[in-house]
Amino acid sequence: MYGFRIVDKLQKIDKDIKRDQLKYHQKRVLVSKEFTFDSAHHLHCYEGKCKNLHGHTYKVIFGISGFVDDRGLMIDFGDIKEIWKNEIEIYLDHKYLNETLPPMNTTAENMVVWIYEKMAESLQRRSDEYIGARVEFVRLYETPTSYAEARREWMEVE
Repeated sequence: MYGFRIVDKLQKIDKDIKRDQLKYHQKRVLVSKEFTFDSAHHLHCYEGKCKNLHGHTYKVIFGISGFVDDRGLMIDFGDIKEIWKNEIEIYLDHKYLNETLPPMNTTAENMVVWIYEKMAESLQRRSDEYIGARVEFVRLYETPTSYAEARREWMEVE
């Protein structure tokens, strides 16, 4: 009933689908990509376990919105990964965060804003590549059940 089937005919550009059909809509869309990294840190002016040097496996989720190009793409997931790897992760993965981040208490609340700003700066530098691309949110999980979030409407207004 649900057997395996190979397509009868592979669709070919300019023969089976026209180039002006690749872009289906004019709407703003959001794409999301997540990454993990491992880091060590400790908190200042804090009484609790986190005042001692310790580590986490963090998870960060980006929500980036914009308009699709003539191919129907807003941003390639690989481009998000490249920005992450080359411009953000280098400061975070297997690092002592108190040393590699700007002077701050390395709370999830501070770090998520820094990560948001780094991604927003990177997209701004590439504004000619992506139509209306902007960071909508960044969510940073410090543990599987605890996260901090920065949203565009908070970052731009407050």
